[in-house]
Amino acid sequence: MPAVSSREQRKTVTVLFCDLTGSTALGERLDPEALRALLARYFERMKAIVERHGGSVEKFIGDAVMAIFGVPTLHEDDALRAARAAVEMRDAIPELGLQGRIGVMTGEVVTGTAERLATGDPVNVAARLEAAAEPGEVLIGDPTLALIRDAVEVGPVRMLELKGKSHLVPAYLLLSARAAPERRHAAHFVGREHELATVRDAWQRVLDGPRCVERCHLSGGRA
Repeated sequence: MPAVSSREQRKTVTVLFCDLTGSTALGERLDPEALRALLARYFERMKAIVERHGGSVEKFIGDAVMAIFGVPTLHEDDALRAARAAVEMRDAIPELGLQGRIGVMTGEVVTGTAERLATGDPVNVAARLEAAAEPGEVLIGDPTLALIRDAVEVGPVRMLELKGKSHLVPAYLLLSARAAPERRHAAHFVGREHELATVRDAWQRVLDGPRCVERCHLSGGRA
């Protein structure tokens, strides 16, 4: 594997590809100036959604939008931000009278090159997932789902044969994404017996102590 230069870095990011479907037929129906104006509104809307969720649009390729979450600004929830952006983009495209499909993939890339924000297999897989999606669908890769499983609703796994991949690639239809993952409280304290005992003692003192209602009654209604 070629060495990474001092200006380049390896980072884990989430890549999003969004492309229109039926654009050829659209070009036949619309006047060129009307089509250009419509596409301009589409690109502007998609870019605004990506940036509102903390991502960066790397480039427009024909009718496609390529966005990166994690470069140049890194967030601990970049995968979830990308999923939320994908859902919003999916719902916004029909409002423009268009049809589109989206692919999302998470993985390690090389960043910091002068030409591109990110280079690596996740970029290629995200593009392939987008191409495999049906109009109106968002497909996400298994690494992405592993990071956001508690915050999204997905369909059954699809094992896809993607161009350039030597093995089947699992993908999931993204149905919805919540603003924040639901917190689980099943985890146990490990090696914190003293701290846990302090919390329990404090809680017991609250339970055994005078109630606010009692104090208010004794003070004649004054808190």
